Amino acid sequence: MDKSEQAVEIFRSGACCSQAVFCAFAEEYGIDSETALKLSAGLGGGVARMREVCGAVTGAAMALGLKYGPDKANVYPHVQELCARFKAECGSIVCRDLLAGVGATQGGAPEARTEAYYKKRPCHDLVRLAAQLASEV
Repeated sequence: MDKSEQAVEIFRSGACCSQAVFCAFAEEYGIDSETALKLSAGLGGGVARMREVCGAVTGAAMALGLKYGPDKANVYPHVQELCARFKAECGSIVCRDLLAGVGATQGGAPEARTEAYYKKRPCHDLVRLAAQLASEV
């Protein structure tokens, strides 16, 4: 299974978008899945459901940090490429823009993961794309 499908599977198991993408890469770089879930937990929903930078993008940026860090001068170009390609594909890297029109609320508790949730939101596709781009960058 490639990283993008692995990330979608993790997302559909209940992880948030940032957790799904980061966890798909973490073990490859020596971070166990429980630690990866903890590290990326606050970034879902555009950072704690504040609808800022998409959690799938931040999870991918964290994965690129594992691969190319710790020198930020080495990491930044890869993350910038990831963001540029994601934005070219989706029109934005901002959660509230990506979820415009689907009734996504800001703040509060996460929504229940039901089939209706997955049908109305593009999040699983965004998770897939972010993981794919992180694999390619």
